[in-house]
Order: sequence, then C-alpha cells, then structure tokens
Amino acid sequence: MAAMTRIFVVLAGLLGFTAVALGAFGAHGLRSRMEALPDGVKRLEWWNTAAHYHLTHALALAFVAWLAHRGAGASATVAGWSFVAGVALFSGSLYVMTITGQTRLGAITPLGGLFFLVGWGAVMVAGWRLSAH
Repeated sequence: MAAMTRIFVVLAGLLGFTAVALGAFGAHGLRSRMEALPDGVKRLEWWNTAAHYHLTHALALAFVAWLAHRGAGASATVAGWSFVAGVALFSGSLYVMTITGQTRLGAITPLGGLFFLVGWGAVMVAGWRLSAH
C-alpha cells in the first residue's frame, strides 16, 4: 500500500498545483478575454466551478493517501482513482467548454460528478474499515 500512498500524494500535489494555477489564470488571464464575449460571464462561472472542484478533490486525494497509508485497502484505491477521474472529466470538460464555448462537452461533466460520488462512497467504506481495526 506504500506505493499507492506515494502515487496519491504526488497526484494530490499535482492536482493542487494545477488547480491553483488554472484558478489564477481564470481570475487574471482569462477574465478580460471572456468579458468581451456575450456568454463570457457564464463561461467564467464554468471555469470557477471547475477550479473549485479541482482543488477540493486535490485535497480529498491527499486525505485518501492518508487512508491508504492507514491500511484502508481497496476502497482507498477506488476513492483515489475515482477522484482523479472526476477531476479529469468534470473539471476538464468545464475548462474546455470555457475556452472553446462548445457546450456539447457538458454531456461529459456529469460523468465526472459520478466519479466524485463513487470516490466519496469509497471514502465512507474506507472509514468504516478503519474503525473496524
């Protein structure tokens, strides 16, 4: 389980780093470009939502690394990879929608949300297993 802990800590750092960088880009570099567009306010909201969930789940992944380290087993692994997939699909689709304006990508966003829910469900299972030891 030590390898999974290391992987999740590194991925949590990577996701946290990119969430902050993309959030800053949205607040500074992207804002002026989007404000000129008729749907720019909505698109900036998408970006902010993406960055919020991105950062939240980077922190959640760090917590999952702790669960994995404590021996929570397969449920911690499921939670970690579900959070990674959730960020890629949920936040990723919103980032791309913001930049391109292609709202068809919104069909992917709920799949990312589903991965987030699976991840949090797996956290519950992992927590239950920890209390049993």
